[in-house]
Amino acid sequence: MTALSQCESCAYFLQDEGEEEASCAVSFDMDELSVLYGGKNTCPYYRFYDEYKMVQKQN
Repeated sequence: MTALSQCESCAYFLQDEGEEEASCAVSFDMDELSVLYGGKNTCPYYRFYDEYKMVQKQN
């Protein structure tokens, strides 16, 4: 799985259903973007978002 395909399960992935757009909440600089799009397999900021884990903490 590449960094770009991991985005949908990332905690920083923002989906705007009204505008039908998706974006990343992390502010990348040009060097980081070139590494990410250049074929590196992992995003250094990727953090798995598990909504069930959040619910377990609330109970």
